[in-house]
Amino acid sequence: MMLLRAAAGFLFAAMLSAQTAEPPLRLAIAGLVHGHAAGFLRTAQGKNVTIVGIYDPDTSLHKSYGSRFGLNDSVFFTSLEKMLDTVKPEAVAAFSSTFDHPAIVEAAAARKLPVMMEKPLAVSMEHARRIQGAAQKAGIPVIVNYETTWYRSHAAIWKLVKQKDSMGPIRKIVAMDGHEGPKEIGVGPEFFKWLTDPVQNGAGALFDFGCYGANLMTWLMDNQRPLSVRAVTQQFKPSIYPKVDDEANVLVEYPNAIGIIEGSWNWPYGRKDLEVYAQNGYTHAIGGNVLRVRMPKDKSEQTQTPEALPADESDPVLYLTAVARGRLKPSGLSSLENNMIVTEILDAARRSAQSGRAVSLR
Repeated sequence: MMLLRAAAGFLFAAMLSAQTAEPPLRLAIAGLVHGHAAGFLRTAQGKNVTIVGIYDPDTSLHKSYGSRFGLNDSVFFTSLEKMLDTVKPEAVAAFSSTFDHPAIVEAAAARKLPVMMEKPLAVSMEHARRIQGAAQKAGIPVIVNYETTWYRSHAAIWKLVKQKDSMGPIRKIVAMDGHEGPKEIGVGPEFFKWLTDPVQNGAGALFDFGCYGANLMTWLMDNQRPLSVRAVTQQFKPSIYPKVDDEANVLVEYPNAIGIIEGSWNWPYGRKDLEVYAQNGYTHAIGGNVLRVRMPKDKSEQTQTPEALPADESDPVLYLTAVARGRLKPSGLSSLENNMIVTEILDAARRSAQSGRAVSLR
């Protein structure tokens, strides 16, 4: 009898689970020229997602991605609007040039679809305001995806410095992001072409990697707009990157803190590290999984292993699904509010580098 009851209970639980399980997210991809598209599609494999449509005007990319990911020809489109109207997705993930972000958001907004795009938000404040206006008018969520958003180490910094307030107020933030250079690490030609174009990318390393620091800094400063921005950009490799900077250093001034952004295509190795100095201690994130901390009571620096992130906030695919299904609203590092300020910092940094003077944001 007990075995029969247990079996009946198991069967009921299985039926209930089947009834309450979510159907796969119907997801459309807008653009394939951003090299992060491949990583996103790999992440999506095995998740509760169906790629219902992929737009890119370059049919050679259709063949390449179709072969790599086992996608049928019927999934691919050369018209964004036709794709959206034909496949009727629940959400859109954009992997275009940064310059094309407003057009993609406007197309999605016209159909009331949430959008996730690869960082940064925009090449200029004009483009950022177009995105903001379309999103607000349609009432759609806009998410900006950074690799560093899903770092356990950054969530641990937030808990230490903001939630627990264990170090006092922040005084200095240093963000170091970059790698050896797009050509040096072997990015695809479709990515290299626009990434090294000042119109399509907004700048070089300044926008490509400076955005990480601006994003994290804005988050840790509670979306506070800076007082001023000063920047120096350089070309150490003009024969490879003749049109854009490959080195960018930005000083971001706040009323009671300073931010230093180091974005580079000249690091001897790839890195995404963050240092936060507070009044009574400091913490360093070394990549995504290592945290070094020195608290007021510590005699020496301690190394910690950060905790796992909540499931819906652990990668971009799960996060987009949670937003599209209404479980989460974009916030923090992913939010449009944060990334409007990020664009303002990058735009000011570009102007500062051109003029050789600080740009006031007061």
